[in-house]
Amino acid sequence: MSKKALKTITIMASPFLIGWVALFIGAYNVSPLMVLKVIGSGIWPFLKSPDIEETAIILDIRLPRIILAGLVGIALSGSGVTLQGIFRNPLVDPFILGISAGAALGCALSVGFFPHLPIQMMAFLFAITAVILAYSIAKTQGEVSRLPLVLSGVIISAFFTAMVSIVKFLVDPHKLQNIVYWLMGSFSLSDWRLVKIAGIGIITGLLPVFLMRWRLNVLSMGEDEASALGVNTKRDRIIFIAGSSLAVSIAVSVSGIIGWVGLMVPHLVRMITGPDHKSLIPLSMAGGAAFMIFADTVARNLTDLDIPVGIITAITGAPFFIYLMKKGGKESWGR
Repeated sequence: MSKKALKTITIMASPFLIGWVALFIGAYNVSPLMVLKVIGSGIWPFLKSPDIEETAIILDIRLPRIILAGLVGIALSGSGVTLQGIFRNPLVDPFILGISAGAALGCALSVGFFPHLPIQMMAFLFAITAVILAYSIAKTQGEVSRLPLVLSGVIISAFFTAMVSIVKFLVDPHKLQNIVYWLMGSFSLSDWRLVKIAGIGIITGLLPVFLMRWRLNVLSMGEDEASALGVNTKRDRIIFIAGSSLAVSIAVSVSGIIGWVGLMVPHLVRMITGPDHKSLIPLSMAGGAAFMIFADTVARNLTDLDIPVGIITAITGAPFFIYLMKKGGKESWGR
């Protein structure tokens, strides 16, 4: 077996391996054999079910939380590598471009003032608004270059974050507590209903991205080169941006803002396997799922309290961003 095939298999299998280990790590000790018995009884009802308490911990608490974390990791990492390819910018991700902040504003408005409107719909509307604004501001001087795009993303992210602060200031104090805790990013409220919502939304958003991933290789060559090869760049960009925004907005609606995953994981996978988007997209999704499950397992076991996972990803992501800036140097900033 070649080294490349071994790396591919390892990355694709990593979320399943980490997810399996995460099932028996927690405040309540559960042995691997017990996990097998509980899952087996869940799949085949004729098998004898273990104790109700352990069955509830595994099937109703840990398993949906692990699956939800994996889905959110797929959404954030898959969107991150897509946006980096479209904008030919190694320093962008849904968090930096303001998509996460836009989705957060939509969710906060839904929770605080418009509970009759679906939270996922509000998140998507404001997420797509944020990325359109960031792109429009960066394009005021013609072609979108790297530094203006990052700066416009920071501006839009700051604006929507300020709007979220206004919502927090005006909202009912009981709802304020829920919004603040949710904004820090957490999977503590995971259940099978959220898994279903996230699964449908994220697959709907990222399936076109996955099927068209080879076109990212062409788009990443530049506007003129892609057009010369017969690619409808405008249409393809809209599909990629809309799909990525939908996946991120659904992820934010079920878990809050979790930053840096879409920046770190694609770069790590690219360093290991290379820049070809045909393999980079699925491998980044798998790597994002594995990282998100690992970070959430650390978050819920590091102390007696359930630490918001957004804190864990921020602690690891900020130093990684500095590393990319130092390593990228002139190339990253287009100088």
